[in-house]
Amino acid sequence: MSESNDYVIRVLDSPLEVDARAWDGLLLTQSQPTPFMRHAFLSALHSTGCATTATGWTPRFFLLERQGQLHAACAIYIKSHSQGEFVFDWGWARAYHQHGLSYHPKAVCAVPFIPVPGSRLLAHTPEDRLALVHAVLDWCSAEQLTGLHALFASDEDVTALSQAGLLLRHTIQFHWSNSQPGYASFEDFLASLSQEKRKKIRQERRKVMEAGVTFRVLEGAAITPTDWDFFYHCYERTYLEHGNPPYFNRAFYRHMASDMPEDWVLFIAEREGRPIAASLLAINTSSMRARGQDSSKLSTDQEVTVAAGITRPTERVAYGRYWGALERVDCLHFEACYYQPLQWCIEHGYQRFEGGAQGEHKLARALLPVTTTSAHWLAHPQFFAAVDNFLTQEREGIGEYVDELVRHSPFKVDANR
Repeated sequence: MSESNDYVIRVLDSPLEVDARAWDGLLLTQSQPTPFMRHAFLSALHSTGCATTATGWTPRFFLLERQGQLHAACAIYIKSHSQGEFVFDWGWARAYHQHGLSYHPKAVCAVPFIPVPGSRLLAHTPEDRLALVHAVLDWCSAEQLTGLHALFASDEDVTALSQAGLLLRHTIQFHWSNSQPGYASFEDFLASLSQEKRKKIRQERRKVMEAGVTFRVLEGAAITPTDWDFFYHCYERTYLEHGNPPYFNRAFYRHMASDMPEDWVLFIAEREGRPIAASLLAINTSSMRARGQDSSKLSTDQEVTVAAGITRPTERVAYGRYWGALERVDCLHFEACYYQPLQWCIEHGYQRFEGGAQGEHKLARALLPVTTTSAHWLAHPQFFAAVDNFLTQEREGIGEYVDELVRHSPFKVDANR
């Protein structure tokens, strides 16, 4: 524990030591709260051994308090590797090693294994947020860490991080938008696409249907332990087929089923009465309900008043997460991971579907390029300068890449989406 100005700064070794109600209450006041920053999610990562020192994610939770009240907080992880981050800095690590230096341990401000943009620096005010950044930077220097990396940060976070002198890096994701008044049906959505893309999607869906595949869609508490077991079997198999162990274990999903059931939707593909594949969707139901909203009736025009008296517009957001299959069916991946979730989002009035990191193939499925931002500080001044120069050039390339992707939009020229 230390003091900075009139803040009391506490650094805790585990999310289990953090008051869940205070953390989640602060999260709800942010511009981009996601279910992955909920106390229950971060605690499950820790208690099930998914994100611990043994897996290279040593947690440190920063709390800035004033007169016993939580004013700012963030989750920091000391990393002994760069896996599970999705903002790739392998080249930076190689440069360090070529000069006889170690790139690790470093600090990351992130949700382990989750490349979803959102609020990372939880704070009541911009001043609280900037104070939090400076507290973390001072701690990184005292701990002799090689750097601080804040991944997939919100706009408010980026402002504070930039003010504190961190370097900004942009990456590209692909998100689908269902702007108001929203698509009336999946066919209405298809009608907004160019003829070529519309024809391709219909062909891909037809192949899955003609293969005799149907889908069961399960929401929240309707997902049974047997369903979770089947999903995990598919998920684990996909990772192992690519030569890697999965980031999450079965115990983690048991926590999700018991502690955050409302934030999950499961799509199970079946053929001849047998389950053959599954895809998992995360949704932000818990945030909307905690803000006093009926998620089944919410519209993008509504605003919500949170505990701190802040009013913010609310969107219903779905996040594509994981999938796996036990049998190979042509185009099943596209159906399970894109078309079924998009159809569900349209039917339930969701305004955005985030398809995760990377994947130009998503553009043909009407997920458009979105720029995400991370921020980086390196303790070594020469490497800080070198990375600054590299990022300046990289940002120019990213801008050109986005322009090229936009020129290949799947939508009709006159489609206003």
